[in-house]
Amino acid sequence: MKGKIEIIVEGHLDKKWADWFNGMVISYDGTNTRLSGNIIDEAHLHGILNQLRDLNLKLVSVNSVGNKI
Repeated sequence: MKGKIEIIVEGHLDKKWADWFNGMVISYDGTNTRLSGNIIDEAHLHGILNQLRDLNLKLVSVNSVGNKI
């Protein structure tokens, strides 16, 4: 998977973490946090998912946005 994606996790992740997620944009949707941005390849995506796991955040969804797969 590459291109624009949106990752949603439970809770509010402070925007100071944006640099840790390689420039992903952090926004909020109710009680959830949305990370959106461009993924260069699957390794990049797995790296972000691993960071979310390391922060013990609950993953709600990972979606491709406007990409043809």
